[in-house]
Order: sequence, then C-alpha cells, then structure tokens
Amino acid sequence: MNAQPVKIKYSFLKILTGSDLSRRRLPLMQAESVNPGPVLFLTACAHGDEVGGIAVIQEVFKQIRTQLLRGSVIAFPLMNPTGFETTSRSIVMSEEDLNRSFPGNPRGTLAQRIADIIFTHIVNTRPAVVLDLHNDWSRSIPYAVIDPMTDPGCAEAYDKTLRFASMTGFINVLEPEEHAHENTLTCSLIKINIPALVLELGESYVVNETNIRFGIDSIFNILRELEMVKSAGEPFLYPAPEIARSRVLHYFERPLSSTSGIIRLNVKPGDFVRKGRKLARIYNAFGKHLETLTAMHDGIVLGTTDYSVAFPGATVIVFGNL
Repeated sequence: MNAQPVKIKYSFLKILTGSDLSRRRLPLMQAESVNPGPVLFLTACAHGDEVGGIAVIQEVFKQIRTQLLRGSVIAFPLMNPTGFETTSRSIVMSEEDLNRSFPGNPRGTLAQRIADIIFTHIVNTRPAVVLDLHNDWSRSIPYAVIDPMTDPGCAEAYDKTLRFASMTGFINVLEPEEHAHENTLTCSLIKINIPALVLELGESYVVNETNIRFGIDSIFNILRELEMVKSAGEPFLYPAPEIARSRVLHYFERPLSSTSGIIRLNVKPGDFVRKGRKLARIYNAFGKHLETLTAMHDGIVLGTTDYSVAFPGATVIVFGNL
C-alpha cells in the first residue's frame, strides 16, 4: 500500500469563558488517511511545565502528512494552555492537577470539566491506543510507564497496553500501586478497555531536541506495528542496559535522604546499579560528611533530583528496579 493524500485538520474545542468573556480553547490536530484503519491518539502537556510532548506531536504530524497509509492520528498537543503559559504544573485558575481529574465531570470543578471534554472526545474516536506524553526531572532518561492492574474486567485492554509498551523502544516501568492514581488519563481509559500508557520523555521546562527525536521514533514504532506507516529498517530502541529490556521494571524512589545538607551524586540517569552501590553523599555547610545513600536493589537510574539541597524525607534518585 502506498501513501495516499492525507487530510490534515486543525481545530479547537472550547473549554472556558473568562470573566472578561474571553474564550480559552484546546487545540486539536487530526490526520486522516483515505484508507480506513486504526486510530492512534496522542496527548501532551497535561502538566503545563512538561512541554516536550508538544514538539513531539508537531513533528509527528509533519512526517505523517506524507507517510500515513491508513487510519487516523489525532492529538491534543496542549491540554493545559494556562499552565503552559505560566510554566505551572497545575491549571492556574483552580490550582488543580488535570491529570488527577479524569474521566472528568461536565458539572464538576474546572479541571474536571476540561478533563471531561478531553476524555469524551478521545473515547468517541475509539482509539487502538492512547499515548500520553509527559516529562520528568531535568536529569532523567525517557521511559514508558504502565499503570498497575486494578480491575480484572479490563484485562484485555491491560494486556494490549503491556504489548504496546514493549514496542515503544523504551524500558518499561510499572507504576507502584501506592503512587498510582485512578483519576489519571491512562488509568481512566484502561478502566473502559482502551489501551493507554505514558511516555516520560526526559526533562521538563525546555524542549530537549534529543528527547524529541526519541519520542518521535518511539511513536513511529507504534505506527508501524499498527501498519499505519511503512516499516523501514530496524525499529527504534533506546540505548539502555540490555538487562532492563526483557522485563517490566518497578518504579522505586528510595533511599530517601534522612538529613539536611548538600547532595553530591555518584551516579547519573541511565546507569545500571547493583544493590549496595554508593549513590550519593550528603554534606553539611562545613563539608562534614553526614550520610551516604546506597542502592537497596539492582536497577536502572531513571532520574536524579533537580536540586542540590537535601532535607529529611527528600527523594534524591528514582529507579526502575529489576
């Protein structure tokens, strides 16, 4: 099958009328082939400081304009415009986390109403899979995040989610049950039997072009699997330690700091560490060594703290444990 003309449509969904009667809208992007096929739905910037996904979606649409063979790619590239404009994680007016407000409520809070508009539109397209693009700490590697299994009734969608995650080219990390939130976009979709997963694409706040390329390549892995574009060469594979590729890793953020001081790291994102390895040292203002953090399990360093300051209970390093 050769690529046929692709219909590209840009539009908006109204989400809010301000007190000055100004309108706030969500941009919506759609690329549709003349040949029927599956729907891939992309979402980004639920958290306004996580901007990389916007650029990934923009670049994906530039490429599929001439490459899409069948089906449709639909995207909300900017789900939280007020947060984006103020570099805020939350929706500014209500200080709510949009990604803790799904599936939404048309008569609920501001975040719940926006979530309802997004969720309803996604569900109505009957997507084969939804990829929700996020960003992590400023020092972090890309990885795919899978929600924990919470409902046996959605086993089919969950199995498909695991299969799609394995195709992203990234290491796969299972969100721990104690961290999982049932009102995220992906969890809410899986509950109604729509496969969905998160791609954490490296640092927040800025557009990191290397991570943008990784994100594009990962999405094209999925497009090829769905036979929506031609296969070309070897699929994308993020350069991670081989030991992490054949299994789903477990998200882990300990040891925590137990004292206050300045952190000096001995590891970097992407490192494979063995249990007992010295990860970081903490010193007081006079340079006295107060504490050494050591690995509690074998695992991959997913990211390290954005800050040099330690305080009791602070997260310093996060891992994907074997």
